[in-house]
Amino acid sequence: MAGKGTEGFLPPFKHFATDAIHAGQEPEKWRSGAVVPPISLSTTFKQRAPGEHADYKYVRCGTPTRDCLEKAAAALDGAKYCLAYSSGLAALLNICHLLKTGDTVICMDDVYGGTNRYFQKVASENNLKVIFVDCTKPKCLEAAITPDTKLVWLETPTNPTLKVIDIQACADVAHRQPGVLLAVDNTFMSAYFQRPMSLGADICVSSATKYINGHSDVLLGLVSVNRDDLYERLKFLQNSLGAVPSPFDCFLCNRGLKTLHIRMKLHFQNGLAVAKFLETHPRVEKVIYPGLPSHPQYHVMQKQCTGCPGMITFYIKGKKENAIAFLKNLKVFALAESLGGYESLAEHPAIMTHASVPEKERKALGITDTLIRLSVGLEDEEDLIKDLDQALEAAFK
Repeated sequence: MAGKGTEGFLPPFKHFATDAIHAGQEPEKWRSGAVVPPISLSTTFKQRAPGEHADYKYVRCGTPTRDCLEKAAAALDGAKYCLAYSSGLAALLNICHLLKTGDTVICMDDVYGGTNRYFQKVASENNLKVIFVDCTKPKCLEAAITPDTKLVWLETPTNPTLKVIDIQACADVAHRQPGVLLAVDNTFMSAYFQRPMSLGADICVSSATKYINGHSDVLLGLVSVNRDDLYERLKFLQNSLGAVPSPFDCFLCNRGLKTLHIRMKLHFQNGLAVAKFLETHPRVEKVIYPGLPSHPQYHVMQKQCTGCPGMITFYIKGKKENAIAFLKNLKVFALAESLGGYESLAEHPAIMTHASVPEKERKALGITDTLIRLSVGLEDEEDLIKDLDQALEAAFK
């Protein structure tokens, strides 16, 4: 991938749109020749003889509809295999079942609230040791790794403070210790802007609920890998643990990713415009957006990404009351959790998505009462900026 793309980033991955539309979607699969893969709702499949089945036998093990989604998603991640789960957290659960009692997990210190909650209040209280490290500094990761370390969990950009991690640098550090798996939560970026496995990651994880589906109507997780042995272990766990998505959700997600490349371009365009506007607004203390030169890891983004999504974090001036007043006065942006849909959303991480993170840790990470997270959607740019402007002014009246 020689040369640079939009705003100094890497150029788009080759054949992305073609793979999104055609990989795993061959009409020849169906007797009808249907161009759009049909929804196969059957929970069981007829066998030729006892124990002798064709491609499918039971819905938990696999379905034709899920197969279409997994093959398309694998192609977009530049991966050999992909497995679908009932949620992003179900994907995390399956990955952690690769480990055994006493193993250590190193997790980036700033991550999605649900990931933090699982590691702190479930995994740590059962059989795993979990430590949180600022992996934007590879030396900190290196210092934390021990012979007991078996999994390094990264999220880049992080949720909600949008720190950016050098995936290749962390992969080099992690793989010096035999048996360590490096997993990257790629939810904020999607495969259109970042491919973690091309940068040394062993596992790419996505909450497909967000950008990949893109329509805020599906709960689904995806895990992509290249290693045959890793795939076979995860495939066994996918079936054994049973946290699989319904055929209908797979159908919807497969439909959504067909326009992923188009949507991400506009998310980037709108996100950059909104970030530049907020950066000059007198009611805003600080803007964090990895697509701005002011971001401390801007050079890392340019080195490993083809662009930026519509995720923006900013600190409003004033106090908690001003932040709440701002959110209440929004009209185009909806006050809601989640992200990555076609619609614009705004939320207060300390009260909403990251409320389960202990207050002391939130403050240390910069998740304060004046921190606001935006998911910039696909509406007209001028309407988004006008809405933010009026809400900022209303917040101080």
